Amino acid sequence: MAARGGCCLWRVLAPHRGWIIPGLDRRLAAASAVVSAAPPVRLYAAAAKPANKSSKKTKQEETKKKQVPRRRPLMTKPVDDVYLTWHYERPSYEVEKAVGMLKKFQELDFTYPRQFVYINVFLDMALQKKKKVEPFTSTVLIPHRFSDQTNKVLVFTENEQEAEIARENGAAVVGGVELIKWILEDEIQVDSYIAVPEIMPKLIPLRGKLKRKYPNTKRNSLGHDIPKMLQFYRDGLEYAVQDECVIKTRIARLDMPTEQIIANLKTVINDICTFKPLTYGPFVQRLVIRSSTSEGLLLHLDGLLPQVEKVEEKEEDAEGDEEKRVLESAST
Repeated sequence: MAARGGCCLWRVLAPHRGWIIPGLDRRLAAASAVVSAAPPVRLYAAAAKPANKSSKKTKQEETKKKQVPRRRPLMTKPVDDVYLTWHYERPSYEVEKAVGMLKKFQELDFTYPRQFVYINVFLDMALQKKKKVEPFTSTVLIPHRFSDQTNKVLVFTENEQEAEIARENGAAVVGGVELIKWILEDEIQVDSYIAVPEIMPKLIPLRGKLKRKYPNTKRNSLGHDIPKMLQFYRDGLEYAVQDECVIKTRIARLDMPTEQIIANLKTVINDICTFKPLTYGPFVQRLVIRSSTSEGLLLHLDGLLPQVEKVEEKEEDAEGDEEKRVLESAST
């Protein structure tokens, strides 16, 4: 359109171009040349070049390789009292020595003497191939109680005699189907739930609500021995796997005798190890003990974990003795 307009104007002013404006013919010729030389307008976008995936992967791999820092080999024991902890391996202690150190820390720091003792248990959840142990919750009856408070337990039963037995043995709540609505609406909240087998078909609506606390025989929360189940869950210590592979729980008070603290510790560890067959190797990778106000102390695992080799050796010895007896009897 601009080129056509320039040509029309040139024709109109052609007869009088000499006397209207001097040099007009030159200017119009230059303008028409500029308009005609303008590049055409492109109404479409340029296609983007396809990205080379292989080059991106190689660049990412190179950056990862470059980012790996070189670590110095850790030394075993420091020479001086003041040292950089990340240059040395973390020291580990026997359980008796570790408990004694916790008691010493309390005396030097003038902290509360009846503070709780905690353990952090780091687990190896791997099984064969890609299988692994699912996170679990368990309750264990420890030999030495350390808390005056008892857990609240609810008993599901529709039998009047069983309900009376449950109340006499310390049940916090006793009832039947009428409790389902209150539990779903969070009007009743207790620590544990136990039930008799006859009422289980009616408790199916609570399966999603209670989840791991739903009564079952594996957790000893389903049966007819109500007094035994109540004692187990009222006085038992409940723990659960956190962050897929860690158990954090308290096991005693610091003012208890060392023997009682160790007995509670071994009871909890033995119960944890029942959730993975010993043939897959040790379930517990690391074990740390601490008090409420102290640092964590890494423990030696020797003597704390159940052993398989010793049992197998005893069985082999017994089989060898039997073979000797058979041979002796055959020779005679």
